[in-house]
Amino acid sequence: MIGKKNIVFGFLYLVATAFLGIVMVDRYEDFGAAMVEKQAAVGRLQQLKENGFEEELEPLSAEQIARANTDGILALNKVRNEEMGIDMIKGGPHAHGNLEALLNIAAGIALMFISVAPWFKQLISWLFILGAVFHSGMLYLSRVLDQAWAETLLVAGPPLVLLALLAIGIAALIGWRGEIVRD
Repeated sequence: MIGKKNIVFGFLYLVATAFLGIVMVDRYEDFGAAMVEKQAAVGRLQQLKENGFEEELEPLSAEQIARANTDGILALNKVRNEEMGIDMIKGGPHAHGNLEALLNIAAGIALMFISVAPWFKQLISWLFILGAVFHSGMLYLSRVLDQAWAETLLVAGPPLVLLALLAIGIAALIGWRGEIVRD
């Protein structure tokens, strides 16, 4: 059964990419701390504005206002940086990895019902696996594990996934049987 490796790979890969949800939750702790810091800095700015830039009935100097403004800007930037770190995982290796894991499972099941040359089925099977590894796998390495070199291999993944989808579509058109085929 040529599709078996895709099913096994798909489930194991799904565990690995779903695990990123835990990584993201862990990063929300830093995000929460940044939000508290932002609220304090921006809240102070709002209070200063409402009070005509006076604090404890004393007018603030331009330097004091600038420092308060800088604190607010830096706090906002810190929140954005924390948010970007989470979004880079959520929108990349987590979402695409889950999708490509499920694609491998679906392809593995579909391959069991398709009767075409074994070499063509093997090609389709490996295209799905390599597509996942070179797309979401490289996203995982680069964005989660900070392996910058993985970005260079990332470009190979999406075309491999698209080629795999095209190939399995052609194989299904030619050899769909509706019952499990023995390879």
